[in-house]
This record gives sequence, structure tokens and C-alpha cells, in this order.
Amino acid sequence: MDNWQEILIAPELTVIETMKIIDQSSLQFAVVVDKDRRLLGTVTDGDIRRGILRGVPLDSSIELVMNSSPIYEKQGKRTSFYKEIMRTRQLRQLPILNNNHQVQRILFADDITEVLQKENVVVLMVGGLGTRLRPYTDDIPKPMLKVGDKPILEIIIEGFKNYGFTHFILSVNYKKEIIQAYFQNGQHLGVKIDYIEENKRLGTAGALSLLSEKPDVPFFVMNGDLLTKINYEQLLEFHCDTKSAATICVREYEYQIPYGVIETDNHRLLSIVEKPVHKSFVNAGIYVLDPHVLRYVPQYQFYDMPDLFKKLMDMKSGVSAFPLREYWLDIGRVDDYEKANDDFRGVFV
Repeated sequence: MDNWQEILIAPELTVIETMKIIDQSSLQFAVVVDKDRRLLGTVTDGDIRRGILRGVPLDSSIELVMNSSPIYEKQGKRTSFYKEIMRTRQLRQLPILNNNHQVQRILFADDITEVLQKENVVVLMVGGLGTRLRPYTDDIPKPMLKVGDKPILEIIIEGFKNYGFTHFILSVNYKKEIIQAYFQNGQHLGVKIDYIEENKRLGTAGALSLLSEKPDVPFFVMNGDLLTKINYEQLLEFHCDTKSAATICVREYEYQIPYGVIETDNHRLLSIVEKPVHKSFVNAGIYVLDPHVLRYVPQYQFYDMPDLFKKLMDMKSGVSAFPLREYWLDIGRVDDYEKANDDFRGVFV
């Protein structure tokens, strides 16, 4: 908001005077600063009400009721960083300071919401048969299986929406009518949903050839059976900052060889390592593509995303890997689905 300087107040101001400023500004918030605009504290309507309940006189200095240890952040960081702080701390406002502790701006939740509205399209691949999840998927497509009290696909859509991505294209096939009946055009979820229909299996990249309107900015492609807490805004910023044609999300995977591993030089024994643990990065099923990449996707042919990335690498195009640190689970098997439900309340609620 542009009027944030109107709520900067001096520590000598009285409680009653601060109340008037808070009410007139309609922001329900004030920031206490010294003569050099260094942050001393913050005051909300609730702080004043709690002070009144404690018996603080209305003609007292606002210092008696202000929060003298407010949450703030330093300037120069990305919007996605501030947004995550406000979301996780459930803040309605966040003072931004310079290195001298002087207030440079105040970020409000409404500002963040406006900033986050993005034009980038999200293509979700939700047409798979879910064979390994039978019998759960005998009568329902895998993305519609509930984790907690919502379908997996709805949790994915909400995750993107939290970062301002609200235009989705669902690539459907198996039991598509169930998905379309539930999500329709997305209006009830506050998003826009379009559909492309695979009459035959086209793979995670081949289905992109069905897009009637090609994106003109980078867009997401994601498998519809993933649970993750990834920051999609950070992923997009990484893709753009690295000037990549395509970005693949990767997850570190550990596996242990259950035997002693032997290293030799001809007949001579060099070492024995008992049950070593190896670490590798694996494909996490989340991608960002520049629009021009679509010209390399064959029309109406089965083509998986790794095939597309191999082609781009052969062409020496800029291809990047984005390592996930956040929670991620591929719901491919029955035990994965059971784990997702066990994890859900602790991770997503």
C-alpha cells in the first residue's frame, strides 16, 4: 500500500492518539519509529485493547502497549521470500528495514496477493491408469484419491494457487469424466481450469502437442500424483535467472547396497566397504519450460519428458536442475498412498 508512511508514529504519541491514527488509516496497524525512522516497535488494534484491559491509561505513551520485538525483514530480498515469511508466520503486515534499522516500506498481505497473480500456465498430467495403486484406482483415477479430506489433484492446485498461479490445463484420459465433473472450470476454487483430452497415451511431454493455445511465457508441467511443499515461485525465478530453456526438479535419493562392496586391481584386493550408502538425484516430476521448447515435441506421438530433456541436452540448449529441499512424495504405490495420508496432517495442515 502506498500510504504506509501515514502510520509511522513517534514513541511519545499517546494511546488515544494512536487509536485515532489506526482507525483513520483503516489498516489496524501502526509502526513506532524514532526521529531517524528507526524501528522501535509496532502497534495493532489488539495491542491497544490488551493494554486497556491491563489498565493502561489512554493518555499514556504508546510505548507502554507497543510490541517492542516485532517481526521484520531486511530489504533486498525477493518477494517470494517475504511472502513465505508472512504466510508461515500468519502476518498481515511486515516492516522492511535497511541495514541501519530504518523502515523502508511496510509490506501488507493484500500487496502480496496482488504481486503474486501470475500469467504462467500450469499443465498437470492426470490421465494415467494408476495400475500400481489398484484396487484403489479400479473405480477412480489416481489424482482423485483423497489425501486427508481432499483429492490429490486439489491439493496440488491449491499449492500453486498459494503462489499466485491460477490458470491450469489438465491433461485427462482415464476416467476423465470424474475429474471434469469435480473440477469443472475451476471457478469454485478461485482458479481457471481448461482441459486437453488424450485419446491415446501420449506421455508426459507428448500431451503438450495437444495445447490449442501455446504459452508465451515459461510454464509448468507436473505429474498429477505428487505431494510437495515446493515454493513454485522460487522455482520459476530460478528458471528465469538461469536463462534456461527447460528446468527439471530433482530429489536426492539414497539407497544402500546390502553387501560388502569390493574394489580390485586385477587380482589384488584394494578395499572392502560394508553396505555403502549411495546418493543420487532422481527426477521429481516437476518441470518449467520456455514456450519455444514446444516445437521439439512431436505431434500426437508418445513422448516422455526425459526424452524432451535429452533432446534439448543434445542440442546444447540451456537445461537446468532445481534441487528440492521441501517435502515431496510420489504416490505411485499403495504404501506411498498410505504414507501420504500419515504425513498429511503434519505437513499440510
